[in-house]
Amino acid sequence: MNAKETQRAVKILNTIMEHELAGVVRYVHYSLMIYGYNRIPIVSWLKKNADESLAHAHKAGELVTMLGGHPSLKIGPLLETEQHDVGDILRESLEHEKAAVGSYYELLKLAEGKSILLEEFAREMIVEEELHLDEVNKMLRKAGDVAAFRT
Repeated sequence: MNAKETQRAVKILNTIMEHELAGVVRYVHYSLMIYGYNRIPIVSWLKKNADESLAHAHKAGELVTMLGGHPSLKIGPLLETEQHDVGDILRESLEHEKAAVGSYYELLKLAEGKSILLEEFAREMIVEEELHLDEVNKMLRKAGDVAAFRT
C-alpha cells in the first residue's frame, strides 16, 4: 500500500474502532434496560455482544498503530431512542450492525490486492458481522416465519 492508501486505511480503521466502541456502550445500555421473563438469556446475549464489540475495536486499534497511525478517542454515534422493548432494541442493533459491515467492506475494497493482513481482517470481521446480522434477523422473526425480517 502506498502512503495515501495507508492513511485512508487508518481513517477507515479509526471509524471501525469508533463504531465498535459505540456498540459496547449500546449493548451495555441495552442489557440494563431488559425486563421480563426472558431477561436473563437476552442480557447474557447483549453482554456477549458488548464484549465482541470491544474485541473488534481493539483489533482495529492494533492495526491503526501497526500502520503508524494514532487510534481515535472518539466514540461513534449514540442515539437514545427511549425505545426499550426487546424488538426495538433488536431493530436498533440491526441498523447499528449494518453500518459496521459497511465500514468493513470499505476496508476490504481498499486493501484488496494490496494488504493480505487488512484483507483478512476485513473478511473475518465481515463474516462475524454478517452472522450477527443473521442472528438478530432470526430473533426478530415470529416463530415459524421463514422469510427474512425486513427493516
